Amino acid sequence: MLFNMAWRNIHLKTGRAATRGAVGFFIAVALLLASGAALAQSSSESGAVLLVAAPNLVDASYYHTVIIAAPVEGDRHIGLIVNRPMRRTLASLFPDHGPSKAVAEPVFFGGPMSRTAVFALAKGVAANGAGSLKILPDLSLAINVNVVDKLIEEWPNDSRYYVGNVVWQPGELYQEIRRGVWNVMNADPAVVFSKNPEQLWEKLSKMARGTMADASGLAANLPELH
Repeated sequence: MLFNMAWRNIHLKTGRAATRGAVGFFIAVALLLASGAALAQSSSESGAVLLVAAPNLVDASYYHTVIIAAPVEGDRHIGLIVNRPMRRTLASLFPDHGPSKAVAEPVFFGGPMSRTAVFALAKGVAANGAGSLKILPDLSLAINVNVVDKLIEEWPNDSRYYVGNVVWQPGELYQEIRRGVWNVMNADPAVVFSKNPEQLWEKLSKMARGTMADASGLAANLPELH
């Protein structure tokens, strides 16, 4: 699987920007996958959350986005945008790959990083084990190309497929939450597999204004910034 160097800036209407690099994160994940380590956590330990972009987040890559994010080693985080279906299918991306033709849904834009790679969010236990992150009891993020291929070939419509992802270097997600970049909500597979993903941001934004969700310790127990 190809891990590319990538950088992104988050721009708010205030003019402030946060820049992050993906290099260290991809090196860490690549080493863990190469060693065969499974980055799986129990539901109470996973720390997975939904990030709903604040209305003043105007960066084109993240405007009105909903992201499912989970921690990995070294206080880093990985996430996928779940409300941006593309006009492409897996079959159109991989015309010579027969099993891709069985995937009914379009490919989603998962984020501006590692845009040459395809990731998957899989229901149930289909993607458990090495090469994946168990981010909820019944939801796993497939990172390794072989795991993604297996999902396409054996359970083509029990997953959603994403081009690109989002990564945060140590402490960066905490800083963004403190700055008001994201509203934090409980992670929910029903949101990830919504039949109307384009409507998620508006729906969740209204919910976020009305209540504060338990963010599995992420928002409620943010570390002090140094």
